[in-house]
Amino acid sequence: MAGYRYRKPRNLVAEINVVPYIDVMLVLLVIFMVTAPILTQGVKVDLPEAVSAPIDVKEDDLPLIVSIKKTGEYFIELGPDKEEPVALDTLQSQVTKITGQNPQIQILVRGDKNVSYGAVVSLMSVLQQAGAKNIGLLSEPPEE
Repeated sequence: MAGYRYRKPRNLVAEINVVPYIDVMLVLLVIFMVTAPILTQGVKVDLPEAVSAPIDVKEDDLPLIVSIKKTGEYFIELGPDKEEPVALDTLQSQVTKITGQNPQIQILVRGDKNVSYGAVVSLMSVLQQAGAKNIGLLSEPPEE
């Protein structure tokens, strides 16, 4: 037994090699970064005309109507100054005052059919920043 040596058992290493997991996560990150812009692109569609029911309005709960013309001018249909265009920042401050007094007021956006979609979206964004919680779109009924 002189030729046999007694070996001391090795200590086990209880560490997880995380390098493969990091590689997989980086590949997934690249895949999501490449596909995210593709998923947010829109599809061109022709929207159908639809008949909708009129909005029930009580006498003391009239909605605030904000209009945008094809020239890009904004109008607030409230009070005697319906026909005077207002700047977007002025519109925001006036809507902020109105929603401060009546937070549940319904705001309707009336946009010309030739106004760009981006102009209507930016108007709705300004209305949301002004505190509007209930925003709707006005449309004309289809001609028969």
